[in-house]
Amino acid sequence: MNYIYLWVAAIAVFVIIELVTTALTTIWFAGGALAALAVAYAGFPVWVQAVVFLLVSIVLLVLTRPLANKYFNKKTVKTNAESLIGREAIVSEGINNLKDEGAVKVNGQEWTARTGDNDITLAAGTVVVIERIEGVKLIVTAK
Repeated sequence: MNYIYLWVAAIAVFVIIELVTTALTTIWFAGGALAALAVAYAGFPVWVQAVVFLLVSIVLLVLTRPLANKYFNKKTVKTNAESLIGREAIVSEGINNLKDEGAVKVNGQEWTARTGDNDITLAAGTVVVIERIEGVKLIVTAK
């Protein structure tokens, strides 16, 4: 049986899905199907075609997906709390991890805050940078 038409159809399906979703989900498989098409055209048996399809798809996925995400997802806008990371805030209530005290004000909202080190305390009015979020607490460092 000639599998060339199967691989052409697979390429078409994967490309159409990619065009509809625009989420870099199936383009890797279209590349694998293209490689399998070349192997089928050369007359190799179907099991070789399937192995080439799987190997090329996996290699493309592993090697190019991180690179593609880096360059194609630049317009992703951080939303909600995630957008606070790296921003400056002002300590509104002195931060002392051991006493379970502390708050900062950022974007007009008050957040519970802690430092990354229990030995560090910060006084009210200190300008801090938000390092990360753990649960509902901002982890901050002095600027």
